[in-house]
Amino acid sequence: MKAKLSAIPGSVVAPQGFKTAGVFCDIKRLGTGKGSDKGPKRDLALIVSEAPAAVAGLFTTCQACAAPVKVCLERVPKGSARAVVVNSGNANACTGKQGMRDAREMVDFTERALALPQGSVLVGSTGRIGVTMPMDNVRAGIIEAAVGLGSTAAHAAQAAEAIMTSDTRAKQVAVEFKLGGKTVRIGGICKGAGMIQPGMSDTGKRPAATPLHATMLCFITTDAGIEAKVLQTALHEAVANSFNRITVDGDMSTNDTVLVLANGLAGNPKSELQSPKAKGFALFQAALSHVCLELAKMIVRDGEGVSRFVTVRVNGARSFADADAAARAVANSALVKTSWHGGDPNWGRIIAALGYSPATVVEDKVDIGYSAPGSHNILWSLKRGQPTAATFKALCAAVAPREFDLHVNLHLGKASAVIYAADLTEEYVEFNKGDVNDPGSLGG
Repeated sequence: MKAKLSAIPGSVVAPQGFKTAGVFCDIKRLGTGKGSDKGPKRDLALIVSEAPAAVAGLFTTCQACAAPVKVCLERVPKGSARAVVVNSGNANACTGKQGMRDAREMVDFTERALALPQGSVLVGSTGRIGVTMPMDNVRAGIIEAAVGLGSTAAHAAQAAEAIMTSDTRAKQVAVEFKLGGKTVRIGGICKGAGMIQPGMSDTGKRPAATPLHATMLCFITTDAGIEAKVLQTALHEAVANSFNRITVDGDMSTNDTVLVLANGLAGNPKSELQSPKAKGFALFQAALSHVCLELAKMIVRDGEGVSRFVTVRVNGARSFADADAAARAVANSALVKTSWHGGDPNWGRIIAALGYSPATVVEDKVDIGYSAPGSHNILWSLKRGQPTAATFKALCAAVAPREFDLHVNLHLGKASAVIYAADLTEEYVEFNKGDVNDPGSLGG
């Protein structure tokens, strides 16, 4: 549905009853690549609800799953939480039994520092893989953040900075809307710039059709009154059409997490959101989906070395699985992505990617074209498998902008899929290759 949403400041502290803080506690002293090795940059955050909150989450499907994700997978199904502790600079991934002990200590120590019930804190980490956590620093950071909690936009900005790694800018959004006569707010922060192609699940297990996963963290708060199971349903839908529809480099990581806390302090009638069929659920779903999509697009636009943001739209497929496979093949093709960077409207590379994808493709039925973002005025370069009369100059002009849409019609059915993608640049390679003679330049 078309929701009447108003953008507001404050991201995760915009909803009633939430406080946050971000501090520097030198977790990044071990280095997390060029993006984070910048001196005293905030690297630990707390997000705290003043009241018990319903919780929902989706997590990486990487089989080399980080310790913080394992802790969340144990705790989120219980349906209630009060806070999240999250750090950047160290992923606490592939760290064995010590890593699990450290992740559990992070939540236990946070509970004691905030005088919260046992089992009410969740955890997230991002950064270098295979390095044990500097727990003295972590404990000091938790204490400092607990003392510095606040509910201003500046506090939210601290938290948004503290979760960044190779990101060049913080990613925040918040909206408000009316539900049952009450004002309800949803806000979120996220991080991510490389190793991006999410495909999250609530169990961490990868369904057969789920794509590989990515390095991204997202934390969302809302003052809506909603039960955990209904919130989980809404989050599934929101993530399916946002974070699970983006790719920067098609790579996967170990730590990806999306968490939502809903504390009910808006005071909306519970009947409005008691089930996915309830009167207010569609509006809440639209608002949550909006927040997730805005944050997801911020990740792609801030991708490592990215110079172009491309929306790949595949129509006319036999099934959604085919449409999705075709779109991902194009969006993750190194040849296609480098041609985007060069401003080359190279349909040959696109149809080749379509052809080797798992999707059913008939060469002499394929259309390929370009448009401005969201426009239906498409300049076709290929129609029914054959080049059109569109000039090379006109096609180059169509792909010259920083953002454009790529349209593919397979003319085999009615299914469609969208992927939000990025180009591949020299800067991406330079950033990620690092220098073995300078360990601080190597990524996670």
